[in-house]
Amino acid sequence: MGMKMADLISFIINLVVSVIILSPVLWLVGRWLVGKDKAKFTDAIWIVVIGTLVGTIFGYFALTWIGTIIMLIIWLALIKHFFDCGWLKALLIAIVTVVAFLIIGFVLGALGFVVLSIT
Repeated sequence: MGMKMADLISFIINLVVSVIILSPVLWLVGRWLVGKDKAKFTDAIWIVVIGTLVGTIFGYFALTWIGTIIMLIIWLALIKHFFDCGWLKALLIAIVTVVAFLIIGFVLGALGFVVLSIT
């Protein structure tokens, strides 16, 4: 049961897109909530890379709600570690990041539909 080349390519694309889109949002929210001294852009990249890698590996083996809870804890632990904050602050950073990410996605999607309708 080895990993197929398509799975590897899919993972790499997912990782690159996550780093490009999610890292800046996470970094900005981290700077806002814990300060620019604690929230470095490289740390946001590491959080996204490690979280995506562990999430992919873990998701490959555990597709249950327990796996989802464990992944949430891992993401919070990564934010807590790299941004040097407590659990509640890490949770707040995660929630604000998700909300900001959804808003950005909605805006980009709306702009995409506008561009498609113009052409």
